[in-house]
Amino acid sequence: MTFLGIDLGTSGLRALLVDADGAPIGATERHYGVEHPHPGWSEQDPANWIAALGAAVDEMRETYPSFADLRGIGVAGHMHGATLLGEAGEVLRPCILWNDTRSHAEATELDQADGVRALSGNIVFPGFTAPKLQWVRNNEPDIFRKIAKVLLPAAYLNYYLTGDYVADMSDSAGTSWLDVGKRAWSDRLLEASHMRRDQMPRLVEGSDAAGTLRNELAQQWGLSNAVTVAGGAGDNAAAACGIGALDEGQGFVSLGTSGVLLAARDGYRPAPETAVHTFCHAIPDRWYQMGVMLSATDSLNWLARIIGKTPSELTAALGDSVHAPGKVRFLPYLSGERTPHNDAEIRGGFTGLSTGTTQEDLTRAVLEGVAFGLRDSFDALAATGAKMEKIIAIGGGSASRYWLQLISTTLGVPLELPGSGEFGAALGSARLGMIASTGAASESVISPPDIHDEVRPDKEQSAAFEGAYHAFRAAYPGIKAIQ
Repeated sequence: MTFLGIDLGTSGLRALLVDADGAPIGATERHYGVEHPHPGWSEQDPANWIAALGAAVDEMRETYPSFADLRGIGVAGHMHGATLLGEAGEVLRPCILWNDTRSHAEATELDQADGVRALSGNIVFPGFTAPKLQWVRNNEPDIFRKIAKVLLPAAYLNYYLTGDYVADMSDSAGTSWLDVGKRAWSDRLLEASHMRRDQMPRLVEGSDAAGTLRNELAQQWGLSNAVTVAGGAGDNAAAACGIGALDEGQGFVSLGTSGVLLAARDGYRPAPETAVHTFCHAIPDRWYQMGVMLSATDSLNWLARIIGKTPSELTAALGDSVHAPGKVRFLPYLSGERTPHNDAEIRGGFTGLSTGTTQEDLTRAVLEGVAFGLRDSFDALAATGAKMEKIIAIGGGSASRYWLQLISTTLGVPLELPGSGEFGAALGSARLGMIASTGAASESVISPPDIHDEVRPDKEQSAAFEGAYHAFRAAYPGIKAIQ
């Protein structure tokens, strides 16, 4: 038996095939772009996701013969996207993505509506799904009237795979339509954004069966066995499954385009006033909380692009040992910010520049700014009672030893580094497909990776970075406080 994990990312799709023991067999990838028709807008054509999946599977079939013994599929996807379908299942407009900020006014209006935070467990952020639909209602009324179903990106792939409108709890928790504590659609939340329950997909747990692969696709893919499609997960819940973060005290920091600090929780403890996200986990009766900054490696990528070097060239010039905090400060809010500021309009900037400022000074400032942004999330999570004594580090930014040492020192906790191999959202979604198709216990399938290294705080620099962090916060009085 083999199992397929699909990670539908913002810039590309990754398909991972694993064997009956959960060990990776091989992976294929396809990439696609993001459209920005206006400032602050971010859209994709769902047809590109389908084309990427078809091409990735075709390559996998040709490369890995064991694909023919496929028994289960799990899909992880970038959260919050609004894929709008008509009566016949047709796509009505490009999907509005998670990093689209056009609906900031609608988000503020919904966030202030009676009972919304209490039921959803979260602030209504501009990137969430509900305010996107309010924007469509206000600006594209003809399309709004035609909406028969609203699907998140992963749920749209589930629809393509099974022919059924079905979504999982973890992904749906980021819509502002789900009662996150009860794990059910809320009529009050739907009413607040002029939506109906019949426009929502059927809900299942991420590790439960969502349906069976359509006969047409099974034949096209050369499969003779019935293939179970799991409920799947939002990308961060799937990454938590891939890294084995199910229980209280387990979590990870992801240095990707955005920066995510995630803590698994054994109960529902919302704290929307902190701007921490409180979502259902992909496994029943578990939740997770996370702080999110929108520009993590994106900040370093931006600097590298304007300087004309690669991110790795910039960080390599700093060495591995952390220097004392620099005089140049960087505000890492190139695309706005979520935790803890909830401000779609705030933007980045440097202060402390002089004629003597060097490329290395700018690089250090960017890395420090991102580390301080993650410290904001760390403190916000601590305010909810989450205890993170060790954190697993993943994502492209974790390749920089300097950055890891800096973050460890700023947070005051060790960062653990997994050995080489798969441990991300694609593996997590494959594990969900395995559980759904075999009935295996979640704890027997979802386990932490082997840790090959640990980066500990630089105690000699801890006091200096503690002071620098508080100076960072005090230096920007324009940052609005959470209401």
